[in-house]
Amino acid sequence: MLSRKKNVRVYDLVMKKFIKKLEAGVREISSISIHPGDGKLCWFDMDLSSKPYKVLRSHNKYITNVAFHRNYPLFTACSDDSTAYVFHGMVYSDLNQNPLIVPLEILHGHRDTNGRGFF
Repeated sequence: MLSRKKNVRVYDLVMKKFIKKLEAGVREISSISIHPGDGKLCWFDMDLSSKPYKVLRSHNKYITNVAFHRNYPLFTACSDDSTAYVFHGMVYSDLNQNPLIVPLEILHGHRDTNGRGFF
């Protein structure tokens, strides 16, 4: 994957060919997994579309980090709004069944320094 300012380009390195361009519809992408511009978290299903399958608008400020649990279908999104959202995110092997994204918890309790949230 190659992240550009407004899109992500997906390549098959074995076949040495371009696969798909993902359009996030946000101002600027700083990383493939995070967008620090408008508090949106974009979930892509590359088999369905080059547009986001789901856009989660949970944060009021920039998302600074996204982390996925190694063993369980959990992920968290941390933000400069001094919160971390924990989600259940399940992708099924049956392609007729839509992915499941459920917000589980909002974590508070870290400080805000000069408009930036820190754990």
